Amino acid sequence: MQTEYLKTLVVLGQVGSFSKTATDLSITQSAVSQRIKFLEDYYGRQLVDRGGKVLLLTDAGKLVVNRAEQILLLEAQLANDLKQQGEKLRLSICCTPTFGVAFLPQVMERFMLREADSVDLRFMFHSLDQTIKELQENEFDLAVIEHCDEIDVCGFHTVELPRDELVFVSSPSLGLKESEVELERLFQHCLIARKPDCTSRKLLDVNLSRHGHKVEDFKRVVIVDDLRLALETVLSGGGVSFVSRSLATRELESGQLVEHSVSGFEHLRRRSVIINAERKDDQEVVSFLECISASFPVGCVC
Repeated sequence: MQTEYLKTLVVLGQVGSFSKTATDLSITQSAVSQRIKFLEDYYGRQLVDRGGKVLLLTDAGKLVVNRAEQILLLEAQLANDLKQQGEKLRLSICCTPTFGVAFLPQVMERFMLREADSVDLRFMFHSLDQTIKELQENEFDLAVIEHCDEIDVCGFHTVELPRDELVFVSSPSLGLKESEVELERLFQHCLIARKPDCTSRKLLDVNLSRHGHKVEDFKRVVIVDDLRLALETVLSGGGVSFVSRSLATRELESGQLVEHSVSGFEHLRRRSVIINAERKDDQEVVSFLECISASFPVGCVC
């Protein structure tokens, strides 16, 4: 028996009319009548009470519809399973630049070793505001962000990561050797800064304001949008910068850069993974989160 006949009975039970059933299924009214008659002959029971203005299912008809709905659901699941067989799952990711530069390469390496044969990836770098906007517009399945304030992501699943530590960095050639330095010493140098809408810049502005200062108090301010270029400029002795420590770990450990903190400054910002709630339990999402977790060193700031 073709399952279209069972579907016809299910729809008829919902709408109570041969003509409406025909319209909903895009077939003729005669075809509807023939299918119902076939089912009644096949099961040897009257399935539809034709005595009133509205057609009603008999008790036998209700039983058949109940089982038919289960059969149709299984058929749909089978069709979907066959469609997906051999097709790769898709995972769309967005992140703010700091995570993208400092952690994403090693996260991707781990993830591709696990899931390269089963998942197609799409990922983008965006500012915090753009990331949140596109996540809410369902452009991405998940996003990794650094932020200073609470983020309004109602309806999404959030996973907190170790916090991001921001420090001033300088080249040894500038002569700033102290781990804790006075602002006045920093003001004597050029500031290599991010754009005002970046969270590292926002945190710097807030910190300076609390101390009665602003970025213009530095000897000079150079805005550099590219994180690696900003770091290269500092490495060459071009000034100081307030950046995520994770971006300069290698240079700090090798002595190419020196890090500085300022008393009274807030040096930490939050880092979170925001996930489309409908996908939070998907295997590829869980796997990606495990790869993120494995990329943070033991003892990382929480």
